[in-house]
Amino acid sequence: MRAYLLVFLVAAVVSYLLTVIAREIALRTGAVARVRDRDVHAEPVPYMGGLAMLGGLVAAYLVARKLPFLADASYVVHDTGVVILAGAVICVVGIIDDIFELDALTKLGGQILATAVLIAFNVQYIFFTRPDGVQFSFEDSQGALLTGLVVVATVNAVNFIDGLDGLAAGVVGIGAVAFFLFCYELTRFNDLSRATTAALLSAALAGACAGFLIHNWHPARLFMGDSGSMLIGLVLSGSAVSLSGQFTPTDLAEGARGSQASLLPTLLPVLLPVMILVVPLADLVLAVVRRTRAGRSPFSPDKQHLHHRLLEIGHSQRRAVLIMWLWAALVGFGSVFASLYTGPAMWGGLLAAVVVTLVLTFLLPAYRSRRPVPAPDELERSISSP
Repeated sequence: MRAYLLVFLVAAVVSYLLTVIAREIALRTGAVARVRDRDVHAEPVPYMGGLAMLGGLVAAYLVARKLPFLADASYVVHDTGVVILAGAVICVVGIIDDIFELDALTKLGGQILATAVLIAFNVQYIFFTRPDGVQFSFEDSQGALLTGLVVVATVNAVNFIDGLDGLAAGVVGIGAVAFFLFCYELTRFNDLSRATTAALLSAALAGACAGFLIHNWHPARLFMGDSGSMLIGLVLSGSAVSLSGQFTPTDLAEGARGSQASLLPTLLPVLLPVMILVVPLADLVLAVVRRTRAGRSPFSPDKQHLHHRLLEIGHSQRRAVLIMWLWAALVGFGSVFASLYTGPAMWGGLLAAVVVTLVLTFLLPAYRSRRPVPAPDELERSISSP
């Protein structure tokens, strides 16, 4: 655990420090988010936060290579390097887009190219296991296709949710922590080596998001841009993909403590990016349907995303972001806990979390809107009174 904590801190500190440099590069190259009708920021903000986060990930990887706990597991170092290499490819595509605004098909080509790097170095889905222990091995083409679908969908879902200060970095950071917990606890339950690619990538990704988030919290001094949103989407999905070949079917099937008949642990390496990003993925699907029905391109921008609707019902920018974080934590940690633990306490805790999240999402704006606003003269007297 101490090795992973060090990786987290290195990624966080380096990302935090490099954000200042990335901001200066963005200003010098003209990679600045102009104010548009669909945006919620009131003044231009530089892009290129992905450059700082990539630096944090690379620094964390270089430190991990020097830690015997992680370096002794050669496959961990290899697969982590492959995912970060693919992340660098997609980050470069994003940087070009931040400066020159590429069209949607060109960006999709860059996403496919980065995914091809993963597949070329054999970081892809290998098998699926049923709870009864029966294993279904994927052919290379099948595993490659499933990997491509999951990675590209995750990348675009993160890109879609990047609409408010701190939203995408927080959601992905929460998802990375949840997935780290799943990987670490799975090895502990089965008395296996704690060194896994998925845990290392998740720790580094969570740190990179945390370091960047300090500059990206409202009012943001820097946006991550496509260079950041596509990078963290790829690393999140890449960490889940890497888990496929590093546990035996029995390890995954027996993931839930107290129950060997749970289907969720065997599906989690495939479904976790989708489950963590279920809210932005739902937003993505609704946006495509909405724009297609209106006769527009599914890639055309608008101001009807879920975070825009949270603002419409009365949430402030910061509170809307915190609400989206709550939903991400509920789905991410809820799916992890359900896969690792059983019993009334676990289900009762999940139910309580659902109730709290629903109340804060829908009732808090109504409550605040009904609070009496003091008259100007009363407010002045209350301020001036001792």
